[in-house]
Amino acid sequence: MITELGHFALILAFLVSLVQLSVPLVGAHKRWPGWMAAAEPAATTQLLLVGFSFAALTWAFVTSDFSLRLVYLNSHSAKPLIYKISGVWGNHEGSMLLWVLILTLFGAMAAWFGGNLPATLRARVLAVQASVSAAFYAFILFTSNPFERMAVAPFDGQDLNPLLQDPGLAFHPPFLYLGYVGLSICFSFAVAALIEGRVDAAWGRWVRPWTLAAWVFLTIGIALGSWWAYYELGWGGFWFWDPVENASFMPWLFAAALLHSAIVVEKREALKSWTILLAILAFGFSLIGTFIVRSGLLTSVHAFANDPERGMFILYILIFFTGGALTLFAARANAMQAKGVFSVVSRESALVANNILLAVSSFVVFVGTMWPMLAEMFFDRKLSVGPPFFDAAFTPFMIALGLLLPIGSTLAWKRGKLGRTTRALLPAFGLAVALAGLVWAMQTGRSLMGPIGVFLGAWIIAGAVTDIVGRLGKTRDWSRLTRLPRADWGKTVAHSGLGVTMIGIAGLLAWEQEDIRVAQIGQPYDVGQFELELQDVTQLRGPNYFATRGEVSVRVDGEEVAHLYPEKRNYPVAQMPTTEAAIDYRFLRDIYVVIGDEQADGGWVIRTYIKPLANWIWAGCIIMALGGLLSLSDRRFRVAAGARKTPAAKTGVPAE
Repeated sequence: MITELGHFALILAFLVSLVQLSVPLVGAHKRWPGWMAAAEPAATTQLLLVGFSFAALTWAFVTSDFSLRLVYLNSHSAKPLIYKISGVWGNHEGSMLLWVLILTLFGAMAAWFGGNLPATLRARVLAVQASVSAAFYAFILFTSNPFERMAVAPFDGQDLNPLLQDPGLAFHPPFLYLGYVGLSICFSFAVAALIEGRVDAAWGRWVRPWTLAAWVFLTIGIALGSWWAYYELGWGGFWFWDPVENASFMPWLFAAALLHSAIVVEKREALKSWTILLAILAFGFSLIGTFIVRSGLLTSVHAFANDPERGMFILYILIFFTGGALTLFAARANAMQAKGVFSVVSRESALVANNILLAVSSFVVFVGTMWPMLAEMFFDRKLSVGPPFFDAAFTPFMIALGLLLPIGSTLAWKRGKLGRTTRALLPAFGLAVALAGLVWAMQTGRSLMGPIGVFLGAWIIAGAVTDIVGRLGKTRDWSRLTRLPRADWGKTVAHSGLGVTMIGIAGLLAWEQEDIRVAQIGQPYDVGQFELELQDVTQLRGPNYFATRGEVSVRVDGEEVAHLYPEKRNYPVAQMPTTEAAIDYRFLRDIYVVIGDEQADGGWVIRTYIKPLANWIWAGCIIMALGGLLSLSDRRFRVAAGARKTPAAKTGVPAE
């Protein structure tokens, strides 16, 4: 009964979205306050209905209601509770229900916290948001019904993909969807602004917190997915340029560009058309990512569906919203007259360069991701575009971005002085060069990647510190640090996090050591400075799997520094093996051990990796996300902007 009520609630939410789509839009056009006011209760009602629907599906998974086809295909009575819950979104239908739940959550939040928006803009934003919701309701109800019953309820289920039965991946999709769907609000603001024909500093201030929140969630989601791939898949990599990985990375790049572009709109009322375009493209690439994952064009552990019919439905949604918004942009962009004028040497110009680098980088990833699919579809040719292409085509833009970042942050608005900026950044540059030189001298090989990565990371971090210290003024009044806006601190923290991640990536790729051998129990072997010994291999039984577990001792100069237990698991219900790497996490390196199959001579295949600075990659992502959250807590983001720019807003410095 609860399942049927959940299905009915989803149908009602679809009908409410149609009301929210039409009534406020007409009200805004006719200037009818009552009709415009209908948007807020409609948005709240949608959230409540979809929330109930999602809770009903979750209850079916928790109680193992195998009469529901979705539960039968993706759960099992012996599965731990956390994976029964994560199984709700570990499939196509359930993940789409989570998608619309988050979509309605953002719509309701825009209604609740948008009280100081101009009434017409608020009504149009919520109407556009409802149109996106309506499209995905239709997609779920007509092609991906999560509440489909089976004629005869099976005794037990088929279990969830064992690779997805992991804490990291249990939380990865919700965070990723919060980022994907969060960009829908930016899209709604952009389309509403095009309809109104007005973008001003207040609009930039309204859009920035939504963009920042989406970017933070995407950062966390991507980091969780990368970390999961690192320790779960058993090959020790953190990024393989998989199409589904790229599908989340492209919106992240566009969100970063949009975040910086909105600063220029708020501060200088410039780049209006460009910022609108970025908002459209950011959400458009989120839809492209959804299409890639669910179209059946690729086979991946990340992919949710392989039904071309569903893929075509999403393609129609993509074409309608992105194509429609771009058409509206082409018709109305000329009305967005830029007011701010700035010098070539200025922070605005640096932010423009930042935007160009991020946008071009995203298009490089897009071309590399889509070209093999298009080549097979139209030319019947199977092509492979892998890491060599992306490393060669993408990396130069990131190096340029890293070089530019401290300079742009330190330049003054409107008209900067390059000489003053150079003098301010000279100590940071000297420190970065010194660290890179030290690394070059200490490394055993002659790889340029490590020193370059250390230079860029140190340059970005030192530049961020230089920028914040520069806020003290000539008197170096350190007490001013406590009075700086949280957004300024957030920018410093986020940029520093990017520097940490760059150092981690460069260190791992430049200095990683790998050893693959057949190890005999009780016979030590060396990998770099470490001595490893396979001490025992035992058979274990888990809640819903059987495992072969190795016991590996790691020593340095005869002293044990780690005791590791790699596993090779087999899930009998899913009939699928998995590899559980054992990792000794340390500040400067990881020791990563994987156990393979037993050999005829009684030995076991053991893969060992020494991964320098691996944890810095995810530590940097966490720091970036914390910087974003710190900025989001700034009072200037919490206090709603007025409908018009006030004189104080003209002279104030925006949160950065």
